[in-house]
Amino acid sequence: MCSIVPPYMLRRIAAQSEPRLRAVARAAKESLLHIKDLQAIRTAPIPAAPPSARQAKPGPPKRTIFDAESTETLPGRVVRKEGAGPVGDVAADEAYDGLGSTHRLYAEIFGRDSIDDTGLALDATVHYGKLYDNAFWDGSQMVFGDGDGQIFQRFTKSVSVIGHELAHGVTQYTANLAYRNQAGALNESMSDVFGVLVEQYLKQEAASKASWLIGEGLFTDQVQGAALRSMKAPGTAYDDDVLGKDPQPDSMDTYVRTSADNGGVHINSGIPNKAFYVVASELGGNAWEAPGQIWYGTLTSGSLPATCTFGKFAKTTVATAEELFGSGSAEHDAVLKAWETVKVKV
Repeated sequence: MCSIVPPYMLRRIAAQSEPRLRAVARAAKESLLHIKDLQAIRTAPIPAAPPSARQAKPGPPKRTIFDAESTETLPGRVVRKEGAGPVGDVAADEAYDGLGSTHRLYAEIFGRDSIDDTGLALDATVHYGKLYDNAFWDGSQMVFGDGDGQIFQRFTKSVSVIGHELAHGVTQYTANLAYRNQAGALNESMSDVFGVLVEQYLKQEAASKASWLIGEGLFTDQVQGAALRSMKAPGTAYDDDVLGKDPQPDSMDTYVRTSADNGGVHINSGIPNKAFYVVASELGGNAWEAPGQIWYGTLTSGSLPATCTFGKFAKTTVATAEELFGSGSAEHDAVLKAWETVKVKV
């Protein structure tokens, strides 16, 4: 169960004792307990379908949006199905559009037929729980809370969040990276990479014009911060009295060794995130083109172990860049420079 809001952020909120923050502190505690409960009953990953089950080209999306009506019962009541028009519920319509934008990126740019590459139906539940401060992929569908209204707004508001969570599904069906330590940080980073690519492709936004923020617009105006994370400048996304300062490192020089957050999966993901940004910045143009192809090719290469380290991942991106574009190409050199920048040995 992979959620967008890191547990260390929820713990900061849960520890607040000011009267004005009592409701959000309670909501954060409940979200933390919920994450723990879901991870305890996590089922075995679903294996990828055999090549024979795949179509020659991607089919159309198959979306269904459900409404939990402030309960924690999934999937909830159907409110919008594929091909139906907007229903007037902002969260439901944002979820529908975000699922479509994610499907479009994978289909049009990577030739992938939905999350599992065999046309998996895209289901999402909105209005989950009361003041629920998170969004998550539970192994089969997306789930969105409405936020507490003081720290977080509704979680369907950010396309990068929707793309991020669905990318956990893609990783589940491909490399199946373990959700712990460096492999877990790579799992989170792959979701950040494809989350920003969904947003940039939707906006047709060049790498040089993009914000490179994950969860931009989620915070209310009471928070001193722009987003949950910054791929361009890890460690700078927020600096707030309640949330604290963004703890992400941007190189191995400041790698965080911790047992919390499954070994720092949301923290140390800043390092490979920065590497992807450097590749896109060096090459210019659109990040979903050469940089995206290299990262997608690496994820689907079949050569990443479940307990993949940053070093192994870096070597595989270099090999993928060489395979796609040739040794000594601008793309190959940009990947080498990126890993050198973040102090990961190739």
